[in-house]
Amino acid sequence: MAEEERRAVEAILMVAEEPIETHLLAQVLELPQERVEAMCAEMGAAYQAEDRGFVMVRVAGGWRFQSHPDLDPYVERFVLEGQSVRLSAAALETLAIVAYKQPVSRAQVAAIRGVDVDAVMRTLQHRGYIGEVARDPGPGQAVLFGTTPLFLERLGLDTVEDLPPLGDFVPGPEAMEALEQGLRPAEG
Repeated sequence: MAEEERRAVEAILMVAEEPIETHLLAQVLELPQERVEAMCAEMGAAYQAEDRGFVMVRVAGGWRFQSHPDLDPYVERFVLEGQSVRLSAAALETLAIVAYKQPVSRAQVAAIRGVDVDAVMRTLQHRGYIGEVARDPGPGQAVLFGTTPLFLERLGLDTVEDLPPLGDFVPGPEAMEALEQGLRPAEG
């Protein structure tokens, strides 16, 4: 099995939310489906034999990584007690956008941040800080997100109206002028 192909399968499965069907992996790798199926089975057996903390398994018609079943007690403890794990800067930024712009769609958050926010939004949902609050009445009826009571509780707020005004975080006109002056090319 070619090392690059194996690494490509690992990378794809690492970012996938759901099991990836063999035919899709074969299409991406530009390889015959039978070869990809055999490669995935070989990789799964190798991970199992290496007794790693994760396994590569065939479930729901596709392949995916998941934690090793004998480590479930540790994973459960982490998920249940790991709520105190700090949020990343990306998660905090995304959470602030949802808090101030709610109800807001995933696409709107991504447009504001300028990056893909799917993983961060899932993390925030999993931790209970944001949730689905409505559907956009427009075309496609996108899911709209808002903050949850847990978010308010963790911040010690009664309602989202208690959030500090955004104006408190925006530089005043004098500071903006000074920034612009510093960014202008020197005339000479």
